[in-house]
Amino acid sequence: MAPSNLRELQSERLKETVLRVYERVPFYRQLFDSHGVRPDDIQSVADVVKLPFTRKKDFRDNYPMGLFAVDQSEVVRIHGSSGTKGKPTLVGYTQRDIQNWSECVARAIVTAGGRPGDVFHVIYGYGLFTGGLGFHYGAERLGMTVIPVSGGNTLRQITLMEDLHPRGIAGTPSYVLNIAETMEGMGKDPRAVGIEYGIFGAEPWSEEMRRKLEEKFGLKAMDVYGLSEVVGPGVAIECIEAQEGLHVAEDHFLVEVVDPATGEPLPQGSVGELVFTSLTKEALPVIRYRTGDIACLLPERCRCGRTHVRMSRIKGRIDDMLIVRGVNVFPTEFEPVVLTMAELAPHYQVVVDRVGALDEVTLMVELSESFVRGIGGFNPEHAAVQRLRGVLAERFKSTLGVSSAVTFCAPGELPRSEGKAVRVVDRRNVYATS
Repeated sequence: MAPSNLRELQSERLKETVLRVYERVPFYRQLFDSHGVRPDDIQSVADVVKLPFTRKKDFRDNYPMGLFAVDQSEVVRIHGSSGTKGKPTLVGYTQRDIQNWSECVARAIVTAGGRPGDVFHVIYGYGLFTGGLGFHYGAERLGMTVIPVSGGNTLRQITLMEDLHPRGIAGTPSYVLNIAETMEGMGKDPRAVGIEYGIFGAEPWSEEMRRKLEEKFGLKAMDVYGLSEVVGPGVAIECIEAQEGLHVAEDHFLVEVVDPATGEPLPQGSVGELVFTSLTKEALPVIRYRTGDIACLLPERCRCGRTHVRMSRIKGRIDDMLIVRGVNVFPTEFEPVVLTMAELAPHYQVVVDRVGALDEVTLMVELSESFVRGIGGFNPEHAAVQRLRGVLAERFKSTLGVSSAVTFCAPGELPRSEGKAVRVVDRRNVYATS
């Protein structure tokens, strides 16, 4: 779609959405009134900056269905967050919402290299989490043969991959890498399965992780973005042609980047907080939802030819950012260092603690099996291990600007995730609540 036509479509859908929430959602009517905004004030996408923000707290404050714009009888499905930090955020879908969502995911799968008739292996969890069913319905909409395995039971995953030879796979990168390592431990070659493209998300992952996955399986790895408050997976995805930025489904979602501190809009190319406004959702429209995700919008047109704007890969989350001795650090910044060292396995955790008034960071990382064999077994006091600790600490200091203690673990010691990997263990909360 030509950019001018897209802006016209977005403007019409934005006006409809604003009027819908003002008339049907008391929270939004009160919010708009308190900011002196009326639906008639919104005539084009340029006017979106006049609207107030929505935050995750608003979902929790209006739990369970206070933000819904339809009667409960029109809601055909409920999804939601895990609620690990309080009440879950629940989202609802009408039948048309499900159809639009499926269309977005089907389009995303095509962008990543999928096509009708492919066998498609879905490892994302099914249930309240949007990943499994989101990809399932999108793949069926495209006309694929879907394997709804969900997460867990690694040996069954391997058996189905070997027997059904999926062309595409979707799951969290950490767990898919775990499957590859399990296969190698069994004397199997993950490349023999024949997977050609993988769609990975639901957790932060680096370019080094991409290279690991592509090397292990012989596939092309694409990043996908979505969040349940906006719809689920399918909001944006990388294309297989370029793998440079994620194409946003702009006919369904209006995207902005704002300054995390002030909320002021930032120009394309500037790094800030992603903000989304839904344009076609019926059950739970969202207005200027502050995601907490840090990224930028890429102004150049992609060489694949698609005209929708691209966003960068997520650089981190505002609430995951660590301030260590005055330096801002995102946990994802540890991963590139770990994955580029052959002596280390791609399994780690960042432990943050507070000693007095200062934050302390410790990296817990597994040694690779080949390195452990080379020194005659796991021995944290071995001279080679001590040298490795010094090298790693120096790389963190030069790369991240912070000092980090290093604790080496034996191969297989750290817990393996069958869903989202737990990369950060923040023990500072213990002190905050004591």
